[in-house]
Amino acid sequence: MREEDRVTFGNTSVTTPDVPIDNNTNLDEIKELGKASIKTKKGNIHCLTVIGQIEGHMVLPPQNKTTKYEHVIPQLVAIEESEEIDGLLLILNTVGGDVEAGLAIAEMIASMSKPTVSLVLGGGHSIGVPMAVATRYCFIAPSATMTIHPIRLNGMVIGVPQTYEYFDRMQERVVQFVAKNSKISKDNFRKLMLKTGELANDVGTVLFGDEAVKHGLIDETGGLRDALKKLYELIEDDKKKKEGNAHNKASEELQ
Repeated sequence: MREEDRVTFGNTSVTTPDVPIDNNTNLDEIKELGKASIKTKKGNIHCLTVIGQIEGHMVLPPQNKTTKYEHVIPQLVAIEESEEIDGLLLILNTVGGDVEAGLAIAEMIASMSKPTVSLVLGGGHSIGVPMAVATRYCFIAPSATMTIHPIRLNGMVIGVPQTYEYFDRMQERVVQFVAKNSKISKDNFRKLMLKTGELANDVGTVLFGDEAVKHGLIDETGGLRDALKKLYELIEDDKKKKEGNAHNKASEELQ
């Protein structure tokens, strides 16, 4: 197959000898979906950005910058299944958004078998916290911040005890996920979430880069160079592990 006959659409490659290549395909994908695939001798990585507000079941106003979960979830499936992609780099600068949509994305990232690294730039607030810690290793820029606060609900609220119980159970899902995928304890995360006196007219805590690392929420402070270096290290380790497993399997078959 000639190289000019190979067309890449984000995560999949197909042979299309009769279809001309659109040189703007990758540029359009970055513009519309905030994704890009990078191929180097060290490995092929897919960069996925989570920016603005995470859009869930409700469509947000057009002037809002959003990350739509119906766009992200299929990409994660394609990344996991693609033989051409070795790892995922997740870039976050989000104010948060829909809790269930954010948790769904975070759960999918945490369950991926391929190496994953996240980098928080600017901010990884609210439901962006579980998404940041969902990867195997996470970085935060020294100037970036993370806001931890209780779950909120828009619209009508029924003033009954069951409403509080629902909030508490929903909040516990977030607490358990974050504690499971980071070094912070459940009690410490709840303490930060319910802290008073730090946020004006609100409950919660704002953590800067070093503070997030100190609390065990994020693994390390760093930037793009550090995140890429770590991802390529994880890819190399993953390849060695696969080669070792294949060698052991071949040895067992010979015996």
